[in-house]
Parts: sequence; C-alpha cells; structure tokens
Amino acid sequence: MSAHCQLTGVKPVFGNNVSHSHRRTRRRWNPNIQRRRYWLPSEGRHVRLTLSARAIKTIDRIGIDQAVAQIRARGEKV
Repeated sequence: MSAHCQLTGVKPVFGNNVSHSHRRTRRRWNPNIQRRRYWLPSEGRHVRLTLSARAIKTIDRIGIDQAVAQIRARGEKV
C-alpha cells in the first residue's frame, strides 16, 4: 500500500534530520493513511478507499457520493 490518499492526493514529504552537530541525513514524513470501506448507495456496493485522516473527516462532512465523484474527476478508478 503506497502512502498516498485517493481523495486529497497527499503523499510523503521529504526533508532532513538535523542533529545537534548539524549533520543532515534524509528522512521522510508519511501521511496518516487508513484503508476504509464505505457503502456506496448510488451503485449498491462497497468501495475500499485509501484515505488520510483528514480525508476521512472530509467524507463525514460532504458525503461518500460527492467524495467518489471528486476522486473520479481526478482520474482515479474507484
């Protein structure tokens, strides 16, 4: 499972660990990705989505039908 949100498109961010002596080594910040299964009433089936925690709250606010429409508008298959 890639660390990539299907709704918001958030991906890992890269940067540096900086030690006390200011030596820099590469690191990465992963988003909080969850796999969730939602009932899609318009199609009469379940869909499994890979979402960030922020996207789960967005779906609670706007609804699953509108969220799936946004995902499909970005060109992703659901």
